[in-house]
Amino acid sequence: MSKPVLGIILGVVLGIFDGLTAWFTPEVRDALAGIVMGSSFKGLLAGLIIGFFSRKVSDMTKGLIFGGIVGLALATLVAAMPGENGEHYWLEIMIPGTIVGIILGWATQRYGKPAVA
Repeated sequence: MSKPVLGIILGVVLGIFDGLTAWFTPEVRDALAGIVMGSSFKGLLAGLIIGFFSRKVSDMTKGLIFGGIVGLALATLVAAMPGENGEHYWLEIMIPGTIVGIILGWATQRYGKPAVA
């Protein structure tokens, strides 16, 4: 499986689990379905970006760092949006998002097929 396709598929799956971590924040449990859908889209986008990077750069360390940066950047954009009462959940969103990015960086480097020249 190509690295971008692997990144997209794994990004959606990990995005679902990332969104489900919102269950641990009782104030947002009512919006869990929307959070899971948004997180899945964020995972898809992260997987696509990280997969294309992995196709160009075949280095595990660089893949992990790039994955972490992409995951953190996308999670920061989401965390910057305030909740219904104006509160922000910086750590609750940014930590799982960064972990998803690092996993995507590792998986696309390790299991994705390199591009055929």
